[in-house]
Amino acid sequence: MKILFDFLPIIIFFGVYKYTGDIIIATAILIPATIIQVAYSWFKHKTIEKMHIISLVLVVLLGGATVLFGDGDFIKWKPTIVNGLFALAFFGSQFVGEKNIIQRMMGDKIELPFKVWRTLNLAWVAFFIVSAMTNLYVAFQYSEEVWVNFKLFGLLGMTIVFIILQGIYLSSHLQNKD
Repeated sequence: MKILFDFLPIIIFFGVYKYTGDIIIATAILIPATIIQVAYSWFKHKTIEKMHIISLVLVVLLGGATVLFGDGDFIKWKPTIVNGLFALAFFGSQFVGEKNIIQRMMGDKIELPFKVWRTLNLAWVAFFIVSAMTNLYVAFQYSEEVWVNFKLFGLLGMTIVFIILQGIYLSSHLQNKD
């Protein structure tokens, strides 16, 4: 359910685009959908995930520019900026505190050597960079419709494949530990 909730504004954006064929209208619907998503999270949990805050700010700014100027190129930058910010955060986390972001998120569930935590963290940095660059390539080398499909299916597919590969890498280190 959480994954569906996280992807709900993107799914709505995709559906509206497919129905209207208009990225401006789809973006105009995306903005309130994202605001509602964040508001719902606040009212239900009394907290908002950082990812949702970053997404909301970028949707309002870049989506607003898309609607205001009638130019879909603004919203096409959002995945690249989000992934770039995550790459910087994950990379920078290696130099702040004793644990990187991956170890902070998963360290209470599994125990791994420092080298494995560092490798996982750097793998996420590389994944975010590849995702950011791939989005730019698809956004500006292919049609708008191809980019909209990529935004939902391509980036989601890349994420799923990466998580599976990460699981395989983790399992090899967990088996060695037993």
